[in-house]
Amino acid sequence: MKIPARCPRANCYAERFVGTVRRELTDRLLIINERHLMSVLNRYVSHYNHRRPHRARHHTPPRPDHPTGGPGCTSVRRRRVLGGLINEYEPAAA
Repeated sequence: MKIPARCPRANCYAERFVGTVRRELTDRLLIINERHLMSVLNRYVSHYNHRRPHRARHHTPPRPDHPTGGPGCTSVRRRRVLGGLINEYEPAAA
């Protein structure tokens, strides 16, 4: 079944993801060529699916590959993604 053009409710999940990618990534980054675009998108998709907190999940990542900090966590380590465009945070070892 084909999705009608300019109809965001037809496929709301895809529209939401595309909007998020535009706001958080491509509006802030100069894309040089298709290879660069694919490399940046692959890294962002990995960040989005594994590390980015989602409001619908009470600010927890969908598939965390690292432990998330609890309320008593006092030290945090920052990891830069995509040259510092995005930052990922995780509890530091005590």
